Amino acid sequence: MSTPGPVDGLGDAARPGTGEVTATVIVNAPADRVFAAFVNWERQGDWIPFTRVRVVEGDGGEGSLIEAITGVGTTGLRDEIRVVRLDAPYEVRVVHCGKILRGPASMRCTAMAGDRTQVVMHEWFHLPGGQAVKLAWPLIWPGSKLSLKGALKKFGRLVEQGRLS
Repeated sequence: MSTPGPVDGLGDAARPGTGEVTATVIVNAPADRVFAAFVNWERQGDWIPFTRVRVVEGDGGEGSLIEAITGVGTTGLRDEIRVVRLDAPYEVRVVHCGKILRGPASMRCTAMAGDRTQVVMHEWFHLPGGQAVKLAWPLIWPGSKLSLKGALKKFGRLVEQGRLS
């Protein structure tokens, strides 16, 4: 009998969805510092626009449940994120497992010369809304990519400035 893994019980949310977005930035900081800043879950709202993040279950490590609410005022979109793998300072894998946002994601840090780090964030969302949204994805995708790239650029600036650790 096998031991339950971190994605057990997440069903189809653990499988890649149709909506795929990737963004890459170079951060002028060592990989261990970049990684530590990324998994400082409750500070993600500093670089993800209109978002509040908190750990609701666990210690922020593997198996933890993270809640991110994106919105303005009293309305917002709730994202539930299960941390399925932490391999410091190289990789974080999560699964968006809420009712609307679903699918796996990863963030990888690759150390480069001169204490620089390449950060690659990749997400595979199950698109809500059926066939109409799947057909509209090519129109929605550029905005999603720009948003993710913008957030990662801000993340990089905050790490470089020592304002995020």
